[in-house]
Amino acid sequence: MKKLIYIILLVFTYSCEDVIDLELPTSEPKLVIDASIEWLKGTTGNEQSIKLSLTAPFFDIDVPPANNATVMVTDSNDTVYDFIEDGATGIYMNNTFVPEINGEYTLTVLYNGETYIATETLKSVSEITRVEQNLEGGFSGQETEIKAFFNDPGDEENYYFFEFIPSLPVTPTLDTFEDEFVNGNEIFGFYIEEDLDFGQSVTIRNHGVSERFYEFMFILLQQTESGGPFETQPATVRGNCINQTNPDNFPLGYFRLSEVDEFIYTIE
Repeated sequence: MKKLIYIILLVFTYSCEDVIDLELPTSEPKLVIDASIEWLKGTTGNEQSIKLSLTAPFFDIDVPPANNATVMVTDSNDTVYDFIEDGATGIYMNNTFVPEINGEYTLTVLYNGETYIATETLKSVSEITRVEQNLEGGFSGQETEIKAFFNDPGDEENYYFFEFIPSLPVTPTLDTFEDEFVNGNEIFGFYIEEDLDFGQSVTIRNHGVSERFYEFMFILLQQTESGGPFETQPATVRGNCINQTNPDNFPLGYFRLSEVDEFIYTIE
């Protein structure tokens, strides 16, 4: 007679939580130059600001401002516009700026004993002529699609930077566009949002930008969309600001000048 022996193994699984300290690489803080001179259509463009900050460790909540810098912008006529810091915010203000389409401007920042220089041209932009919506867009057929149309000039190369800012607690969408294959045609900026509904709005801002800024933002947006927060960037994306005192200590950010057209559209 065969005996059947049943062996019952009771496996108890215990869960526990351990605090793990991540040792992330650190480096000396770098200067971050957020110098976007924007001339909104229909305004004088005289009030402008430039933000200076410093890089910080990944888990730091606060972004440290770069205080006590000397900031100025010089146009092609050698007119100097001084930007004065607003308190200790790292935001430097000027209310006498004179924008000029195709005018060349030079930014100079003196900070911590070093001199940073950048030169850029103020680019024009066409007016947004109309906006179309589709409430049954996307793969699900339930997303809201927005198209903002404008006429591209046919006698020049143009580059565009779009901002779509919805009246929702979500991150604005940024996009770039060039007219290489649609030069001189009516073209549009495209935006899609699942939660955008009747009565809500989208602020659409189209910036005329230089080819170099277009390339800078195109690469930057590709990198930010490539993976999670711990993914290593393929390369540091450098802007047009140069440290003339110590080139190895290069800053982050960009100095650009744009004419901007704004259209606030309400979903119908």
